[in-house]
This record gives sequence, C-alpha cells and structure tokens, in this order.
Amino acid sequence: MLVVRPAGPADLHHLLELAILSGPGFTSLPEDADVLSERLELSKASFEGKVAPEEAWYTLMLEDGDTGDVDGIGSVKATVGLKRPFFSFRVVNNTVQSPSLNVKLNHQTLVLVNECTGWTEVGSLFLKADRRKGGAGRLLSQSRYMLIGAQPDLFADNVLAELRGVFTPDGYCPFWDHVAHKFFPMDFDDADRMTGSTDKQFILDLAPRHPIYIDLLPEPARAVIGKVHPQGVPAMALLESEGFRPNGLIDIFDAGPTVACGRDNIRTVRDARALTARIETEVEVDLPSLVSTDSVAAFRAVRARVLIDGDQARMTPDVAAALKIKDGATVRVKS
Repeated sequence: MLVVRPAGPADLHHLLELAILSGPGFTSLPEDADVLSERLELSKASFEGKVAPEEAWYTLMLEDGDTGDVDGIGSVKATVGLKRPFFSFRVVNNTVQSPSLNVKLNHQTLVLVNECTGWTEVGSLFLKADRRKGGAGRLLSQSRYMLIGAQPDLFADNVLAELRGVFTPDGYCPFWDHVAHKFFPMDFDDADRMTGSTDKQFILDLAPRHPIYIDLLPEPARAVIGKVHPQGVPAMALLESEGFRPNGLIDIFDAGPTVACGRDNIRTVRDARALTARIETEVEVDLPSLVSTDSVAAFRAVRARVLIDGDQARMTPDVAAALKIKDGATVRVKS
C-alpha cells in the first residue's frame, strides 16, 4: 500500500535522488545536499509544531509500505513572501487607440510584482517515472489538501502553486535565454539556486524596473509564456481538478504559470469529511477513498477501500496500520 507520510532528516538520500531526477527548473528541489538537509530539518520541526505557524514548510514523501521505497515528494509551505519577497511577472493587458486613425491595439506587458505575500503554496510535486500511473500522483497531490484540511487555521485563505516553465530535453529554456538572462548575467542553475537559498535581494537589484512589451520579444520566448513543462502537464490537470486557475502571474525565470484557489474552495479540502474509524476484519466496498489522519502532527494519507456508514469509516486492520491509528480515531475521508 502506498502511504504519504511526513519527511524527516533520514530521507536525505531519497530527497537528493528525487532532486537529481527532477531536472532543471525545479526550484524547490535543488541538487544541494546541504539545502535539502536544512529543508528536512525544517519539515520535521514544522510537523512537530516547533516553528512559528507562518514559517512552517511541510514536506511529504510517497512511500511503498511493502518495500520501503520512496518514490515521490510533495509539500505545503504555510506562507510565502513574509521574510523573502515572492516575485513574479504579471501579464498586463494595455489597450491603446487612435480615433482619428480608427486604430485600436492591444499590447501585453510583463510587470515585476510581489502580490502573493502571506499566501500558502503547494508545490514540489514530483514522482519517479515508474510511479506516474495507477493513481499515485493523485494520492500525493491530494494528500497536500488533506493536510491543509486537517488544521485549516495553520494555512492562509489563498493557496497558490507555481508550475515549471518550458525546457527542452537538453536543458534549453527559451524564456531564460531570450529574456531573463538579459537581466541576470549568470547560469540559470545559479539564479535558481540563489532564489531558494538567499534573501532574493539580487532580484530586486537586477530585475527590470519598467514593463517589458511581449510583442518585442523573440517568438521562442513569446510562445512559452504561461506554458507548462511537459512533465508538469499532469500536475496542472490535477490542480485544475481541485479548482485552481491561472491568476495572470508567471515565473520571472522560466515563465511557468502560477495558479491559485481559495483555501476553502479547494475541492478536497471542501469535500473531505471527518469520521470515526472503525476497524473490522472485512470491509466490502467497490471503490477506494482518500483517507488521512485528522491532525498535522501525525499526518498520514492512503487510498484504500473504506465503507462510509453514517459518521463512521469502516476499514480493515491493514489500512489502520498504514495510517498508524487505533479504533475510534478521527480520520478524514474523501470518496
């Protein structure tokens, strides 16, 4: 049985492997053991409630309960933009017209903004290639919303996700090469690393102060604005199924889109029910449900066959063992 569980310091080699496999442009998974180690320590402290709620960054691992293999990662950052700015480009529509010439034109520009301060971010969704089937990605993605729903007060009213922009198989990023690199004279990997490990002052120092007219950009750069990396298309579909929609912001380095949704409007947060677990030898039900614990500190999530009977969730011992709960515990279930 696949289980989503909290990450901790012992997962460093798993996380480093996933970071290497994720490839370029995955900002939240740098190939840096020191940075990843710090992240795992923060995750452990976050789940234990040892950091201020707004500083928490919860990292989740997808583990095969039978083999112990770790095949995926997802995360929830309680807030963004409080200690370090959360920069984006906003795509702005500008209309100009000349009545005397009977001409009306629409121009789009890119404007540097810092609009999402204090929002919650779901991210870092990545699975090994051989796990991208059979519902593993949906389990991992939805587990983040089950975590939010367990204790909504720990998270912001608005939730966002950034998706990786377009890269070619050989690592070429059209938007970086034609646009961002003109302002940040360094390798993409260096800019990406500094975004995750510094106070981002270099962005404030070097980023364009004035709007960038999209019509003046080379066609390869224009073509990828707001587009998703091929590996991110399934993640985008999962986000859209939860109610996330593009909000007009893109990443300043690779032009990948930002999507957003109100916390309480996220489908899994809204529809999951708190029920009392009842452990039984046999449970007959046709379709599996998403099931998680009802607290952040002891969070675990699985997809399993559970019979919903009034305010009770009847489950077999193996499901209870995967969740590490006893009979009578409160669980959250989404059919």
